Amino acid sequence: MTDEPTHPELVLALARRLREAVAPQLGSQAGRAAIGEGAGGDVTFAIDATAEAALAQFVADHAPWAAFYSEDRGLVAPDGGETHVLVVDPIDGTRPAMAGLESACVAVALAPLDRDPRMSDIECACVLEIKSGDWFLARRGEGVLSPRAVSLSANTGTDTMFWAYGFRGRPARATTEVLAELIDASSVTGGSFELGSQAFAMTRLVTGQLDAVIEVGSRMIDEVPGMAQEFLRVGHGQILNNSPYDLAAPWLCLVEAGGVASDGWGRPLDGRLLLGTGHDFQISSICAANPALHAQLVEAVDDGIGRLRALAR
Repeated sequence: MTDEPTHPELVLALARRLREAVAPQLGSQAGRAAIGEGAGGDVTFAIDATAEAALAQFVADHAPWAAFYSEDRGLVAPDGGETHVLVVDPIDGTRPAMAGLESACVAVALAPLDRDPRMSDIECACVLEIKSGDWFLARRGEGVLSPRAVSLSANTGTDTMFWAYGFRGRPARATTEVLAELIDASSVTGGSFELGSQAFAMTRLVTGQLDAVIEVGSRMIDEVPGMAQEFLRVGHGQILNNSPYDLAAPWLCLVEAGGVASDGWGRPLDGRLLLGTGHDFQISSICAANPALHAQLVEAVDDGIGRLRALAR
C-alpha cells in the first residue's frame, strides 16, 4: 500500500485495523460489560468502546480529511472542513462477536461530505468478517472484489430459499406475523436464520450462501397502529431498527455484485440519507439475489403487513 492510499485501499485498511483491535476480545466475558448507550440508542459494550477508540485513532492518523459517523458517536468532524465522511459500524453483530461466533463484521463506507450525503453518493465500501478476516470491497460502478467467490444464487422460489431476518429489538409476535408465510414456506426445503448482523447476512447473498435478507421493522411502525409503542417496549425505550450505518457498506457490496436491495416497500435505497439515527432515518430492507425473487418477497411482505394491520384493529 502506498503512502497515499486510494479510497478503496483506505476503507479496507480501516476495516482491517478495527478487526485487529477487537479480535482479541471475541468470545471474552470482559467484552460483554455494558458501559453506556451510543448515539444510535443501542447498548454500548466494552468491545464496542475498543473499536470506537481504534476508529478515531485511525482517522486522525491516516485520513484527517475525513469526518466519520459511527453507531456510538454519531458524526465526528473535528476540523469542520472535512471533504468526505466514513460511515462506519465498527462491529456489526456485537452480540455474535461477544459470543465468539462468525457473524460479526466491520462495515465501512466512504462518501463526499459537500452536502447531505445519500446512499447514492457512496464511492466505495468494505465489509470484513472479524473472525475469518475475509472481506468484500466494492467501488461504485466497478463491481465487488473478495477473496471469496462472488456468485449470487439463481433461486427464485420462496419455498426453497435460504434467507435471514432480524428479530433483536423487534417485537417477536408482530414480526413473525409479517414473515409467517415465508417462514412456513421455507421451513422444510429451505431455511431461515437470525444471524445477528445485517452486514454478514447481506454479504451471504454475495457468496451465494443465502438467497434473501428481510428486515421491515420501520415499515411495521409506519403502517401498523401501536407498533411504535411495541418497539419501544422491546427496545427498553429505544427503537432499534437498522440505521444507515448498518446498511451503507453491505448495500453497495450487494448491488455491485448484481443483487437487489430495496426498502421495505420495494423502493430503491439510493435517495436515503446516510447521516442520522432514530426512526426518521431508519431503513427497512428487502434484499434478494435476483429481481424475480425480490418481487415475490415484496408481495409477501405486503400481505404480512396487511395481516398485522388487521390484527391491530
